[in-house]
Amino acid sequence: MALYEIETSAHIMVGWAETREKAEAIAKENYPEEDILRVTQRPRDLWVISKRLLGIEGSSDPCDTARDCLARAAGDKLHAIRLYMLDTGVDLHEAQKAIETNMSLGW
Repeated sequence: MALYEIETSAHIMVGWAETREKAEAIAKENYPEEDILRVTQRPRDLWVISKRLLGIEGSSDPCDTARDCLARAAGDKLHAIRLYMLDTGVDLHEAQKAIETNMSLGW
């Protein structure tokens, strides 16, 4: 199987699939209302996200609350940030950092 990067109108997904068509089917199954913009087979077996680019310094542990918010928001980062703010009472900056950190850790 190959690792595919699938970009839709609102998300970028990375997943294993046997073919490009099966990668597209996974995206449509999870986000049927979104248009697929791009499907790229990754050249390696890794997906790398720069923590420095996201402004994350030091080590971070996964946060169950942030991951729950991401799941409830179906991966929509802005909605997950709003949910995190409601659930925890933190400000926008702290909520954004928590959600983006957990996205970089793979939720």
